[in-house]
Amino acid sequence: MPTRPFEYHPEAIKEAWEAYHWYDERSDTAAEDFWQELRRARQSVVERPQLGGPYLHGTKCRRLKRFPYGLIYVERAKRIIGVAVAHLRRSPGYWRHRLAE
Repeated sequence: MPTRPFEYHPEAIKEAWEAYHWYDERSDTAAEDFWQELRRARQSVVERPQLGGPYLHGTKCRRLKRFPYGLIYVERAKRIIGVAVAHLRRSPGYWRHRLAE
């Protein structure tokens, strides 16, 4: 099956950058590691979206291995949408309004 394009919701992009900058203020290495983990999670979702575990509100979540974040996404017929780059220990489901956008 051919891969579908992946796109981030604008708020998910903002969340990713905020997390990156938070880690960058503490450690250049941690920030780069976070960014690489997020890139790997995205690539994994593109290659095999069905492997993401069921999450909230009909979404799936690909957890980052070394960070308390997950790439929350939803599969659509022609694309995959990254709904949130969410800290998994805070306010679950805060992003649900993005599903209707």
